[in-house]
Amino acid sequence: MNDHTLRQSVRFPCGGSLTLWQTRGALLAAAALFLPFSFAMAQHSAGPNAFTPQTSCTNLPHADHPKAELRSGPLSAVVFLPDAQAGYYRGSRFDRSGLVGCLALNGHTFFGEWFSRYDPEISDAVTGPAEEFRHPTSEIGYDEAAPSADGQPGGTFLKIGVGTLRRLDSRPYSFGRPYPVVDHGTWTVKTGTDFVTVRQVLSTAMGYGYVYEKTLRLDGNHHLLTLSHSLRNTGTRPLDTAVYNHDFFMLDGAPTGPGMELHLPFTPVPDAPLPGSATIDGTTIRITAPLEPRHGLGAYLTGFDPTKVGDFDFTFTDKAHGLSVRETADTPLTKMYLWATPKTVCPEGYIAIHVAPGAEQHWTLQYIFTTP
Repeated sequence: MNDHTLRQSVRFPCGGSLTLWQTRGALLAAAALFLPFSFAMAQHSAGPNAFTPQTSCTNLPHADHPKAELRSGPLSAVVFLPDAQAGYYRGSRFDRSGLVGCLALNGHTFFGEWFSRYDPEISDAVTGPAEEFRHPTSEIGYDEAAPSADGQPGGTFLKIGVGTLRRLDSRPYSFGRPYPVVDHGTWTVKTGTDFVTVRQVLSTAMGYGYVYEKTLRLDGNHHLLTLSHSLRNTGTRPLDTAVYNHDFFMLDGAPTGPGMELHLPFTPVPDAPLPGSATIDGTTIRITAPLEPRHGLGAYLTGFDPTKVGDFDFTFTDKAHGLSVRETADTPLTKMYLWATPKTVCPEGYIAIHVAPGAEQHWTLQYIFTTP
């Protein structure tokens, strides 16, 4: 290449021209500006905790199941829908209405697949927010259901958000066991651009019956996801249980480690000492070291006021990458469990459910997302 070639002019559609010398100078200047950014991104993905950030909900794994794709301004989400034959989740533990497979905002994501093996029948193969109705001691009707014996099937019990399940044997109920679903109830789905409403209607021979409805709605102006619930008792027996959201927070898919914090409105008191990878500093729980496989974090937390709505207010932050999600409820916190693995952090806040025959209970959760 000679000077004559380098000095040729480059013309633009809008008029005017730059010589290739000028163009090369401009490109070098742009490169100088870009290099710090690219170096920061290289640091972001290098080292012992290297990972590939998940920046959008496109190319979502296992997305070939019934789903709703929602959008409101810069906020988008993929919500998996209940389907007894083709649903993303067909286990017997979690509420099947509206599992959020992914939520994205400004090139960042907040939920994803935290597990190592996917199977729709596995009880924990879910993404957050994932809710479970769990009785404090056993499931509704489980203890009175006859165990299977002499080749005869066991009796049935109730799991709200799943359906009527069959008891297997004389062992106590365990949320991790796959109980056969005898009756899924009737599910209906209504979707819009920024919302999805899922309803389950179920009636049982045990005297239990309900209409359960949940609406997930995006608000792009406030970077908000709202989960509105209602449970109406159509049976002859009361519905007494509890519900919590497992959350399964994954901020850009970053591994759990230093820079991640959980902020609470009360001073948490764990029921057992936290591992060396976590410390409590006032109302904040800090992750101080990477969590190791099979050595996660799990503890029930007290210190909150069970009559105070404002104590259901958790903010999980990844300070290293400038991301956070805040979860609030319009109902008091009755129990809390904190669970974390190398891939996900889950502040599980429980809400008491007491619905007499003919009555109805409502509760709402909200998630506010923050990006750099």
